[in-house]
Amino acid sequence: MTTRIRKAVIPCGGMGTRFFPATKAIPKEIMPVIDTPVLSHIVDELIAGGIDQIYIILGEGKQAIKEYFVPNPRLEKQLAHKPEVLETLRNITKNAEIRFGLQKVPRGSGDAIMCAREFTGDEPFIMANGDDLIVSDVSAAKQLCDAYAKQPALVLGVQQVPETETYKYGIVDPKSIDGRFVWCKGMVEKPKQNPPSRYAAIGRYVLTPEIYERIEQVPEVNGEVSLTDAIYAMIKDGKVYAYELEGRRYDMGDKFGALTATVDFALKRPDLKDKFAEYLKSVVNGK
Repeated sequence: MTTRIRKAVIPCGGMGTRFFPATKAIPKEIMPVIDTPVLSHIVDELIAGGIDQIYIILGEGKQAIKEYFVPNPRLEKQLAHKPEVLETLRNITKNAEIRFGLQKVPRGSGDAIMCAREFTGDEPFIMANGDDLIVSDVSAAKQLCDAYAKQPALVLGVQQVPETETYKYGIVDPKSIDGRFVWCKGMVEKPKQNPPSRYAAIGRYVLTPEIYERIEQVPEVNGEVSLTDAIYAMIKDGKVYAYELEGRRYDMGDKFGALTATVDFALKRPDLKDKFAEYLKSVVNGK
């Protein structure tokens, strides 16, 4: 099996109900962090990790995602007199081949990944959730690709979360830990108490081709096929480890996560940071 990862899959089938009514018309994945969609940041992260082929799996009502990434010659012609804006527009798809698939019926994360089987073939690939934004000096995708190159297997991207928040995540039950490599003996989904660790799965994976066979063995529950159940089965067979990612993760499917991302990004932008910082000071001081 090759250790060079060049493909990535981004499932974008969720309805985004936590952002209703906005997501009735706008897919949550292209809601902006200031002026750039969440999904565009994730695509940039993947490209920075060496990925050059990306497969975005759309659900019904997500056509706007495709419209964002597909070149628009008519709009480019209209912007010919604004070269800086035109360059920004052209850079959206400049450094990777982006293709699209359709999950016709929302049947869970496992079913969504099955839509990418022909695209990934017999190669390992990155899977990135379309509403998890991770900001780091070295892209999360590159960190995972480098980990896989050292230890080829299915890799869970994890970070340590406060014990009071472990109930929100799938939590790794470690067998042993070597630096950022966490060898798994099990995993507990959203433990209500006594979590086995604070290592939480955060929406970044290296999936190996075997995942497709494992998904096919997962029984459908309430009309959905779970990717997580397929991963659990591979953990039991010793074919999975976790890697602790560096960086700040924002849950962009959560209102507070989206707000904090907007604030943090604004405070880093040269054209906004000074004015925005002064505004925040005035708000905090009640002026």
